[in-house]
Amino acid sequence: MVLKGVIFDLDGVLTDTAEFHFRAWQDLGEKIDISFDRAFNENLKGISRMDSLDRILEHGGKKDVYSIEEKESLAKEKNDDYVELIKEITPADILPGVKKFLDDCREAGLKLGLASASKNGPAILKNLGLTDYFEVVVDPASLTNGKPDPEIFLKGAELLGLDPSECVGVEDAEAGIASINSAGMFSVGVGSPESMKQADLFVEETIELDLDAIIKAHAARG
Repeated sequence: MVLKGVIFDLDGVLTDTAEFHFRAWQDLGEKIDISFDRAFNENLKGISRMDSLDRILEHGGKKDVYSIEEKESLAKEKNDDYVELIKEITPADILPGVKKFLDDCREAGLKLGLASASKNGPAILKNLGLTDYFEVVVDPASLTNGKPDPEIFLKGAELLGLDPSECVGVEDAEAGIASINSAGMFSVGVGSPESMKQADLFVEETIELDLDAIIKAHAARG
């Protein structure tokens, strides 16, 4: 099967917004008297805002304290804080090697899509100066299920007009790799060997992303 499209996660793949998320969640945590550290914050990577909030509330022993409406208000408060923080993002925050990889993909005629759980994806792409690279951005608000469900990557392939088998998904979270694999796509992971053990191909750093190697590995899988 010929590779025709690449669908990217955002956080940890194109740029690192984890610190901004951590700061915003910590600010909210202080207001509702729940504290957590960076180690716990790793559990929030790659999942939706509401799922992240549910994990924080469970961690703080307050899983059943808030109504759905109150939780939506808390999630909005966190997001408003986060939106202010990400205004600091510039093209200098693109992760090493990513711009070259995107250029290589475009020169190869591949269609590019973004499949991020972040509803702020378009704003972050704009701040990074990468908007023009992406033909489609999946709107997470249009989805029923979050990662590790395959829906977001299947939607990305659909919007690109491609079969999932013609696409590669690039992720840095275990939930994201599971999502790509369940969608029937070739998965490329960015991270440690342990966290990316389910990926079809993995690199430890974004600067190691190599389109030729990915094309060969995708073709070899058949």
